[in-house]
Amino acid sequence: MLTVIEKITVGCEEWCALPGLDIPAIKVRVDSGAKTSSLHAFNVHAFKCGDEPWVRFDVHPLQKNRKTTVSCEAQVVDRRMVKNSGGGIEKRYVIKVPIAVRSRTWTIELTLANRDSMGYRMLLGREAMAGRMVIDPEESFCLGAPSASRVRRLYGIPAPLKKSARSQRSG
Repeated sequence: MLTVIEKITVGCEEWCALPGLDIPAIKVRVDSGAKTSSLHAFNVHAFKCGDEPWVRFDVHPLQKNRKTTVSCEAQVVDRRMVKNSGGGIEKRYVIKVPIAVRSRTWTIELTLANRDSMGYRMLLGREAMAGRMVIDPEESFCLGAPSASRVRRLYGIPAPLKKSARSQRSG
């Protein structure tokens, strides 16, 4: 019996989670022109767990925020030559992790790349979306977006001081 999955409509940018990496919220650029999805990673170090190749890396999951860091580990499933946004070819680690979008979760492949110079910390490519999503390129956040206070709570970031509290402290 064939199971039909109702496709989720997404915009050009959405929020998702990577629960296997303890990333509860990350804004992604939806890009059907990219074959493979890519995650911002730095301090990337390969190691062995038994006979299996693994990688340890750090992620800045929030745009314009280099203070919030999540340390991750994942099994390496491949090392692949990938064309980067500048058109150059680079060898990247490939990992498989669950992605959570709305109430659905499935496993995707992610290449690890330093995306500090890019606007988004993650790129969601067409392989991850195949059979599950359709894109409305005129829209953003079709699935909703968490409030700034919710994102702060998810990452344990203290709320910013209110102006009155700042002026009282400095006076």
